[in-house]
Parts: sequence; C-alpha cells; structure tokens
Amino acid sequence: MSTSPTVIPTFGLTHVALRVADAERTFRFYADVFGVVAVYRGAGFVQAQTPGSRDVLVFEEGDGPTGAGGGIAHIGFRLRDPADIDAAVEAVRRAGGRVLHQGEFVPGEPYLFATDLDGYEFEIWFELPTPVDPPVLPVRKSISRPSRLAQSFAHSIACSETSMPAALNPWRAK
Repeated sequence: MSTSPTVIPTFGLTHVALRVADAERTFRFYADVFGVVAVYRGAGFVQAQTPGSRDVLVFEEGDGPTGAGGGIAHIGFRLRDPADIDAAVEAVRRAGGRVLHQGEFVPGEPYLFATDLDGYEFEIWFELPTPVDPPVLPVRKSISRPSRLAQSFAHSIACSETSMPAALNPWRAK
C-alpha cells in the first residue's frame, strides 16, 4: 500500500465564476432570487456571497459563450490558510495539472489559476474574511461523542437563536 501526500485543507468547492453579458444585471437577479450581497465590484465583474456562508459567485463580463454551461469561466477552492498556496502549487503540478498564473489579489489574498487534466480551469485562493462570512469553527480531528461542554454550548446557541436579541447574537441573521 502506498502512502499518499497530505491533501490541502479547504472549505471545499465554494466558488463559481459565470461569464455574463451584464454583471450588474446578473447580480440583481441572484440578489433578488437568493439574497446574495455584493462583497467586491470591479470593471466588468461583481463578486457576491450568500450571507452566513462561504460561497462566492462571480459574474464576469467577457468574450465567449454565456449560459447553458458554456459560460462557466472556472471553479474555485478557498484555502483555510494563505500559507498553503505554495503547497497547492506543488500539489497541482504533482497531480499533472498546469499552473496558469499565481499572485495576490490584494495583500494577504494569494491565488493561483490552473487547469486539470481535462483542461477545466480552477482557482485556489485565500480570501480575507468578509462581513457575511460565518464564524470560523475549529476543525475536529476525529469524530467522537461530544463533551458535556460542547453539548452545553450547542444547547445555549440553539436557545439563543430565539431568545437573544439579534444585535447581540452573531449566529442569528440580522
């Protein structure tokens, strides 16, 4: 049995970029339907997020097909730690992928764009927290019976959902 290299910890597949004819028009549609909010805007693009989640929808204006599957520009995997970007580059190369470009969107937000073996483009990046991100919870190393403290905490959170004023409760939607 061979040993496999350590995988890169991420929040999973959380990002889809759609090529669109009009980024603002598309943003308004998703805001109206799903309640997404804009967290970044630029020339020809809007980055939106669903409050309380780590999802990212990017609406990018550009040349090429839109809709019916042809408009997906890339998918993205959000890093938990920006220091993992170099390991991600190595993991992509080791698996046979091709790194297209690497850099920083802004200081503290490293990224890379790469292609998989079929030519699908994907992004691996770290994003600084936004106002609509959920609270960061520690990653459990193993599954076991919850401690009394954990059970008590979960109970107090569940109770506070209805009894604590929203302004004082970071887990309750405002």
